Amino acid sequence: MRALLALCLACAALIAAEPTLTLDGPRPNQVFQRDNRTTGGVRVEGSVAGVDDYDTPVAEYRLDGGSWRKLGLTSFGRMDGRTVFNGGFRAETGAHSVELRVLRGGQPIATQPAVKFFVGEVFVVTGQSNSANHGAAKTKATSDQVFTLTPKGDWQPCADPQPGASGNGGSILPALGDELQQRLGVPIGFIPCGIGATSVREWLPSGVPFPNPPTIVSRVRKTADGQWESDGKAYAMLVKRMESVPSFRAVLWHQGESDANQKDATRTLSGKLYTEYLKTLISRTRKDVGAYRSGPWFVAQVSYHGPDDVGSEDIRAAQASLWKDKVALEGPDSDALRGPLRDNGGKGVHFSGEGLKAHAHAWAEKLVPWIETQR
Repeated sequence: MRALLALCLACAALIAAEPTLTLDGPRPNQVFQRDNRTTGGVRVEGSVAGVDDYDTPVAEYRLDGGSWRKLGLTSFGRMDGRTVFNGGFRAETGAHSVELRVLRGGQPIATQPAVKFFVGEVFVVTGQSNSANHGAAKTKATSDQVFTLTPKGDWQPCADPQPGASGNGGSILPALGDELQQRLGVPIGFIPCGIGATSVREWLPSGVPFPNPPTIVSRVRKTADGQWESDGKAYAMLVKRMESVPSFRAVLWHQGESDANQKDATRTLSGKLYTEYLKTLISRTRKDVGAYRSGPWFVAQVSYHGPDDVGSEDIRAAQASLWKDKVALEGPDSDALRGPLRDNGGKGVHFSGEGLKAHAHAWAEKLVPWIETQR
């Protein structure tokens, strides 16, 4: 009986010690940013449990059912009893599947089943409500190559409401994704992080002073010297979302309504300060995220409140000055989208179903010609 028990314990130990491979990236349906016309780098991240701490992992990958190839490792180490590693390979634009395995003595000891991923174009979409989920009609992308990244790190088919952005209504992303995918011929990925009713002041990192608060003060605080500053939470979220991918093509910034023509004039932001604060936001994200990862910002002209307040020339000029100073690239003029393109019978600040499509098309008209020159 004791011999049998010892044998069972030995078998259990062997089973427990069997190496296991966990793949943290690519995630299913992940979209990687291409870096030339036809290819892009694919980052592989994983870990192996049940191997000695002195073992250097020998990993191989198989792309689209082809031959096994050695995975070039850029780093490896030990963490929580596991051997962690990352590396990469290149793949053509389009849809792919990849398998991963780890070898010891030339023999596979752990294998990860195939994961589907894509190489194409990736965009961070941020600002206030018209960059988020506050449109009148929810839609979903018709293409099976348009995806959205959730705050938890999962890639899902692009459908409203978009994860990571405020609101429970419609957005421009399904229509924009479909048009970009059709015109560029590559998969599209979005990282949504817009927050409704936010001033540019609320997006600043904490510690940047400004004299007057925005209309809504839940994201700002008064400082000891009588000035104001952001609590930094929106900025921290934006940086975290940017850092969730190896790289992205561009940031699409659509914001300005909460800085223009406020009912309390003391809460209105001058064009001069708007320019200063958005320049600060852009430069700080590039510093904190890294130039190797971040793309340029496209800044839209945005200040519309309704038929009785169709825009602020001061804020519009501030947004345009960023293009002229080459701090940002020119986004669409969404103030020009009026009448039936707005909700509430044309009286609202948000977009109707047709307005969401028109807004998406306006973005595509700015993005596609520029992307074509980047190849």
